[in-house]
Order: sequence, then C-alpha cells, then structure tokens
Amino acid sequence: MVLGARGTTAGTGAVEIARLGGLWRVTRPWHPGLRPHLRSYVGYWEAVPTPYEARLVPTGCATLLISLAEPFTQLRRLGTRDEGSGSIGSLVVGLEDRPAICTHPGGQEAIRVEFTPLGAYRLFGMPMSELTNLAVEIRDVLGPGAGELVERMAATRDWAARFDLLDAALLDRLGLGPDPTAEVDQAWQLLAGSAGTIPIARIAAEVGWSQGYLIRRFTQQIGLTPKASARVLRFRRAVTLLSRGTASLTEISTACGFYDQAHLNREFRAIAGTTPGRMVAARRVEGAVALTRSANSSKTAPAEAR
Repeated sequence: MVLGARGTTAGTGAVEIARLGGLWRVTRPWHPGLRPHLRSYVGYWEAVPTPYEARLVPTGCATLLISLAEPFTQLRRLGTRDEGSGSIGSLVVGLEDRPAICTHPGGQEAIRVEFTPLGAYRLFGMPMSELTNLAVEIRDVLGPGAGELVERMAATRDWAARFDLLDAALLDRLGLGPDPTAEVDQAWQLLAGSAGTIPIARIAAEVGWSQGYLIRRFTQQIGLTPKASARVLRFRRAVTLLSRGTASLTEISTACGFYDQAHLNREFRAIAGTTPGRMVAARRVEGAVALTRSANSSKTAPAEAR
C-alpha cells in the first residue's frame, strides 16, 4: 500500500496503489451496496504518458469511465457506419457484440467501472437497448450533475476522496433506479451461469414466457438479445480458457459450445476483430488490446473482481 498525495485510507477500506508495467493502478475494497452490481472498479494513471491506439472488445458488462485528465481522441465502432465520437472524456458504454477502436494522446488518468447488465439498467435508469454498441458522453446519460461530479473528482489528488465521491453518487442513483423484471433477472442468471450455452427456448420455458416476449423484455433491460448475449458469453469464456494456456483450440471450442475450431475463429473475428491466437498474444492496455507500437507494451488489463 502506498500513502501520500495520491493515496490514503478512507471509506470502505485502505486504498492500494501498485505499479504494474506502464500504469499505476488504484484499488480499494468495494462498497457493500455496490458489490452485487460490479464486475470491476479500478483507478489508474500512466507512469509515462504514451499515445496509444487500442481495440475494445466486448466484455458482457456495461462500462462507466470517469476521465480525470486527457480525453480520448476518438472512439469508433467497427462493423458499423459509425464515423467516430471525436474527442470524448468521461463516458458510458453499453453492452457490445462487436469491437471498437479507441485512440488516446497519452496522459490518461481515469476510473473505470464495469457493471453487470442489470446493475447498469438500475444505475442508468433507461432501457439498455438505447446504449447497445454505443459510447456516450456521461452527461447525456447521467445528466449535468455527472459533469460536476467529474470536475470535483479531478480537482482532488486524493484517490480515497475520489472513490468516496463516486461511491456516493453511484449509491444514490442505484437507490432511485428501476428494478429489473424478475424474469429477466432469472433469464440472465441462467444464460450467464451456463456461459452462453443454454438454449434460449429452455430459458423461456424456465421463466414462463414465450420466446418472443422474452427476447423483447431481455433486450430492453440487458441491451443485447439473448442470442447475442450468449455469443458474447461464449467468447468471454473462450478468452479466459485461452489465457490459461492449458487447452488446445479444439478443446476450447468444445468446452465453450462452438461447433468446431472454424466456428470459434469466425466468432472471434466477428466479436473481437481478430483471431484467438493474435488476441492472446497482444499487449494489454486498461480494458483493451493494444494495436500499435505507440501503445505502452507494459500496460495491463483490469484486475478481476475482488
């Protein structure tokens, strides 16, 4: 643990700061009221400001990124007619089933929070289908108060105070947000619990809805259809197994519910824009896969949920 200008103890526990390659990463135990809705919560800043370009790949989560320094130069979704965001700082990203390219000029300092789909539905207070495959300026989702919050967080160098401010704002919004439909919650738990391998017809039967009605309500509150969600969940499980390096592509294809290795390769190209081998070998930036030499080769991916 490091204490001082960028770290102290407060809130739900001690702030811990560690250097991992090209990043200083900041964590603290998650607030109990937030924990059920989170998948990752980490602050970071660059040890040496370095311009980079990276591919963002679907995670099965919605993301809130609080930018405390330099904004992204651009975010552009692949496989669409998206012309790019232009300069964008703090933002909200809905669930995705295709990759995006982000470019940053260097000097990034931020807090990145990943939410479960239904946690995001409660937090954002809007149909998640309106955010699918989009990166949206934070004020356009959370209102003008969100911009004031970011300014207050950026004005302090104390990471514990930053986390306290963000925790309080998130807890307030979660307390006011809509409750997910019990059947959608059950459907998501069944789908996620099977890593995307359970048939949609079986899920509909389990929750007592027709497939058509399940698809409509699920898509509204999750952001992707059950079928698209299943594809992302299978992809994520395959990435996890690949990163362990203990199974062949054929074994991973079978374990994750792909027809064969060719099917696995096609899904990686569609969802991540790359092959399984290239993705595992790629350098990591916070929440993304580095694409160019301008990316700091020693940056790291987010920590798993604590």
